[in-house]
Amino acid sequence: MTRGRRDGYTRRVPLDKYDLYTICVQDPPRLARFLQAVHGGGARILREDFSGPAAICRAWVELGLGDTAIAVDRDPAPLRKVRGAKGLRIVQRDVMKAPHRADIIAALNFPLGYWHERRDLVRYLDASRRRLRPGGVLVADLYGGVTAFEKGVTRRRFRGPSGERITYEWEQLATDALTCRVHNQIHFTVATSRGSTDRSRKLRRAFDYDWRLWSIPELSDAMFDAGFRSVDVYNRLGDAIDSDGRMYVSPVASGEELDPTWVVYVAARV
Repeated sequence: MTRGRRDGYTRRVPLDKYDLYTICVQDPPRLARFLQAVHGGGARILREDFSGPAAICRAWVELGLGDTAIAVDRDPAPLRKVRGAKGLRIVQRDVMKAPHRADIIAALNFPLGYWHERRDLVRYLDASRRRLRPGGVLVADLYGGVTAFEKGVTRRRFRGPSGERITYEWEQLATDALTCRVHNQIHFTVATSRGSTDRSRKLRRAFDYDWRLWSIPELSDAMFDAGFRSVDVYNRLGDAIDSDGRMYVSPVASGEELDPTWVVYVAARV
């Protein structure tokens, strides 16, 4: 990432934790297309709850998938990174208090885990249902499987936009299978080269999570209790994209096995 000055000198601006999160964790264009496909086409307004720097919203408007994207987050820090774009609206507010209606509400990167009690989860789901337009869909993700309650570190490596060598670490520090609570952190190491010298920068505990891991049946039951008429589960971000940029998706069939360690997207329709 670079920033120009009037004298023609260009200096590199270090990637911050929100840039690194977008690079290492998200695939905003693919997620935006997936959300439109799950809706079934014709969605005009996307609302991204817990949006952080609103990467999915930005992809939605940049790809021309709809007219409007609404990024909702109560934390002002990531929202300050969002650059103005036609059709993009920034809302600094608690998701429970944001009345903005949409065709799609996305609650991705496991934010439903912030609610540790079922009554609070149902309260959010009910509020989301009431804010969806006719034919609308709420899409939330979950993770689970054989390693869901194992402690340890997973590392992956990425390249930044200016050639930075990024090491992403997902650390599960503590788990409790009796309460389904987990404590997770994300760390980054960014290495850059200047001449023959390598420099590295560490961002320890860039993100910290205290989550309750909901199972697929638990979330599905809560969605029905909140008034949704149907629930589908997807375990892939689309099967193919055609020449017009449309993605094809299909839900998991009854009896179909998931991977031993899985991430799924649960879609509830009004």
